[in-house]
Amino acid sequence: MSGALQGKVCLITGATSGIGRAIAEAFAAAGATLVLSGRDETRAQALLTALRAQGHEAHFIAGDQADPATAGRLAEATLALHGRIDVLVNNAGMLTNGTALETTDAQWSRLLEVNLSAPFRLCRAVLPAMIAARRGSIVNVASDWALMGARGALVYCVSKAALAQMSRCMALDHATEGVRVNAVCPGDTDTPMLDQAFDNGDSDAKMQTLASGIPMGRVARPQEVAQAVVFLASDAASFMTGVLLPVDGGTSAQ
Repeated sequence: MSGALQGKVCLITGATSGIGRAIAEAFAAAGATLVLSGRDETRAQALLTALRAQGHEAHFIAGDQADPATAGRLAEATLALHGRIDVLVNNAGMLTNGTALETTDAQWSRLLEVNLSAPFRLCRAVLPAMIAARRGSIVNVASDWALMGARGALVYCVSKAALAQMSRCMALDHATEGVRVNAVCPGDTDTPMLDQAFDNGDSDAKMQTLASGIPMGRVARPQEVAQAVVFLASDAASFMTGVLLPVDGGTSAQ
């Protein structure tokens, strides 16, 4: 979608690897001015070098989404750099496996902090500037597990379902103020997070097992999810708000 985000200032969290990096690269190709955030400054610098070598404008602001102060700091820094925020992508997230009996209070609290509270705070931090400008697009990266149940990942599923519902409620709250809020719901995607979920087992065999349960017969590529985010963020989706868009090879249709 070349030019779909031309001139738009876009803040992306969790931007240094996996789906987040693919989103950053796709947004750059679509003409966006990027403000990227994440925890790994080494990976961030490598990404910035690659983007800038291609002529794209990008900045990096380190931030831990588990820190409640991060949201305000990212919004303030983006406004200081560019004077506006046109697009926010809440992509940062984490996965914890386990049933209710296997999930500790600490795991429950940290995962909800990163996957739900941090996006809430960042939406709250950018909304005043978007509303004042009467334009803005927020895309939250949820999961197809926000749309259906799954075994062995209780708190992750709860966090993503809540993020999806938050997206719909915010969409309604701000529909007349020029701000659209949508969520993309990826299925299994070939990323480091998916590799970590295999607990150092035979990742190739497990990837094949995952693929066998997907109607299209394979897991997603990060770039495929990223293109859906570009679309929702862009003016091509100007009459779409409150949408939960599955990018899951048909899994949630089963």
